[in-house]
Amino acid sequence: MRKKYIIGNWKMNLSKNEALSLVKETISVVDGNVKANIVFAPPFIFLNEISDLCKIKSGFSVSAQDCSSNELGAFTGEVSSKMISSAGVSYVIIGHSERRSNFKETDEILNLKIQQALQNKLQIIFCCGETLEQRENDSYLDIISTQLSNTIFKLGVDSFKNIIIAYEPIWAIGTGKTASSLQAQEMHAYIRSLISNNFDKNISDNTSVIYGGSCKPSNAKEIFEQDDIDGGLIGGASLNSSDFISLIKLF
Repeated sequence: MRKKYIIGNWKMNLSKNEALSLVKETISVVDGNVKANIVFAPPFIFLNEISDLCKIKSGFSVSAQDCSSNELGAFTGEVSSKMISSAGVSYVIIGHSERRSNFKETDEILNLKIQQALQNKLQIIFCCGETLEQRENDSYLDIISTQLSNTIFKLGVDSFKNIIIAYEPIWAIGTGKTASSLQAQEMHAYIRSLISNNFDKNISDNTSVIYGGSCKPSNAKEIFEQDDIDGGLIGGASLNSSDFISLIKLF
């Protein structure tokens, strides 16, 4: 049975006190009946303390939002996978659309990051998705296929088992347009078919594919009910404990 995930990607938000309060409240309210793995993805500076908090109750883990493509050295401001792992962190997000667009991360860079993460025993939340232009010119299926073929589909089976795929409909984030639950399901099913074609059906059936669009309490239930959607990579709704807890309780 595929694992379910609710992952809160805080991006560059929250002060230290706000971050710790959000985690403490979530952990205190959520009981052990939740069927999803709950993952907080705070900025680097909070990883260690939040990792310690998540040891209080099972089912809670921590992810870094990114990692360096280098092992170590004179790379001012960078944070290595080894550092992240040593802080008790279990996951790292790689290939997020904001990293691809704002920081010009290429497939070559992403592949280096993937190797660093795997060498340090981090599970990878790998993002893929298409822009509004790509959606409207009907190239979006090819875009997703290329993004995966150039990166995680180059991995062997044993390494690929450490991958969670997050589909980001970039065209539906901050544009005023929305992705319906059926559109989300279509893309998740397509991604699962690509996994099957590149590996086999068993691996496809056991790979978690989560939704990274504008997911909030008002639309999440319908999205999470879709057959091929295994949870969400949550942005804005993860910054509010009430909203985040509401999403968690859907599982």
